[in-house]
Amino acid sequence: MIKILVPIGTSPHADQTLQYAIDFASHFTAEVYVMDVFSVSTTTGSLGRVEEKVAKSSKLHLKELISKVDTKDLDIKIATYNGDIIDGLIGIDKELGIDLLIMAPRSNDIREELYLGHTSGRIVKQTEIPALVVPKGTTFKPFEKILTAFGSGILKKGSILEPLIEIQRKFNSQMSLLLVKRPDYSEDDLQVDKALRALGQDLIITENATTYLGVMEHFQRIDPDLLCVFRRKRGFFKKLWEKNTISKSEFYVPVPVLVLSVKKY
Repeated sequence: MIKILVPIGTSPHADQTLQYAIDFASHFTAEVYVMDVFSVSTTTGSLGRVEEKVAKSSKLHLKELISKVDTKDLDIKIATYNGDIIDGLIGIDKELGIDLLIMAPRSNDIREELYLGHTSGRIVKQTEIPALVVPKGTTFKPFEKILTAFGSGILKKGSILEPLIEIQRKFNSQMSLLLVKRPDYSEDDLQVDKALRALGQDLIITENATTYLGVMEHFQRIDPDLLCVFRRKRGFFKKLWEKNTISKSEFYVPVPVLVLSVKKY
């Protein structure tokens, strides 16, 4: 876990997310980047001056945010970007090689019925960077129990498991694997990748309409402090490919969610 990026939105609780990321990173040999995105569009003649002024204000905002947290002697680096947040995240990832995003489910608290807001939903949907989605107010603690849920045991690349493997090794976490047989499953889906199977102390197979419903069936009994899922169009957050938000009626768990993905660039 080398480089962790924390995209900061408009939430008044951004310092809580940053503190969580720092506490998490302190257990690894990790660098933490905090990122703010702004959008400046004006006439050509004044564009440079306006952008420079807004960028300076953005950096001051991030420095003020960093001053509110316990950095645990980590060197917190600042990144700003003028433009769309997805372009900014992809750009900084290509430049630095980000291993993990740590972010809140929503950038603000206006619509409490949403689990993933428009911005956080777009990040999960449109980037291929593994992400740890941390509920508001969550204080970091080492993960003792991990539940990894999936509707297909097929992995196109074994490298998708790297963040999960590092987390399990670091905290010596007990992991349960949950394979959900959905109505559209194939026999190939039931063949669990050997590397994935090796991570789990047990493999539970259940039948449900969606992966989420399978998780809800077993969540309370397993009582995990981390849920791990895969970023797939037919997977856990498939509703994101229809829209950019996820309501709490469609998905909600009170623990951090690790979304695994493989970069194609």
